[in-house]
Amino acid sequence: MKTIVIGGAGFIGHHLVKELLKLNNKVVVIDNLSTGVISNIPENVLFYNKDISIDSIDDIIDEGDIVFHLAAKARVQPSIENPVDFDLVNVHGLVKVLTSCKNKKIKRFIFSSSSSVYGDCTEFPTKETNITNPISPYALQKLIGEQYCELFNKLYNLDIVSLRYFNVYGENMPLEGAYRTLISIFGDQYRKNEPFTITNDGEQKRDFTYVNDVVNANILSAFYDGQWGYEVFNVGNGLCYSVNEIVSFFGVNNTKFIGEKIEPKITLCDNKKIKEKLNWVPIGDIKSWIIKYKESLNL
Repeated sequence: MKTIVIGGAGFIGHHLVKELLKLNNKVVVIDNLSTGVISNIPENVLFYNKDISIDSIDDIIDEGDIVFHLAAKARVQPSIENPVDFDLVNVHGLVKVLTSCKNKKIKRFIFSSSSSVYGDCTEFPTKETNITNPISPYALQKLIGEQYCELFNKLYNLDIVSLRYFNVYGENMPLEGAYRTLISIFGDQYRKNEPFTITNDGEQKRDFTYVNDVVNANILSAFYDGQWGYEVFNVGNGLCYSVNEIVSFFGVNNTKFIGEKIEPKITLCDNKKIKEKLNWVPIGDIKSWIIKYKESLNL
């Protein structure tokens, strides 16, 4: 099977690429390396350096391909500061990609969405049927992306799955740059012996999801034996921990309050749907993973 991974040089993307290769798929990566790293791409993978908001990918994809769309400008706070640039990639770029996929009659399209579409939710654990209420440009763009995916299914019969990720962590997270996650920020501060920076009161809780579990959700969705039409799945561990608890897992007492920011108080995934439909079972445990992670940072 020929698989296209758009954003395959990034954190989640390169883990997905490696797993697809293990399953003996032909893998093609499209990435503009704005946040991805060229060394993440294995030598036996065909790579195209393209910007989906500008460049065409019509000459790369073929009928019957499976396309994984992970390319995005990510993170909530940077999108608040620069919504236009984020929209160009997250909405305009996605529509260009979907149009190419429609024209080439691909087999299936897997869209990486985000739990941020729920906004400051009040129902926990949160189901796919809960009300969406984005509170940032990034979250709104992901929701618009889902709506475009559903529309392309209705208009052009593209077979599409949207996966709503909850706070992904794992090996090879970027430790530097604007698009770091909470865990990678703490990892960088740990290795530099700096105070852990905390926004708000640190009691905000997050459902942290291991990257290999996210990869498995992509694989199971892509190679499902049947037709999806259009489907949405939450991809989350189903447990949540406060920021202060995460700090305690690192064994750190040195913290610094850096002000307030707009963010949900709690994220907690209801993952019953993907478990029942795809037999997906998360294996990641954030507490035990951080213990091993600390050891690697001390090397």
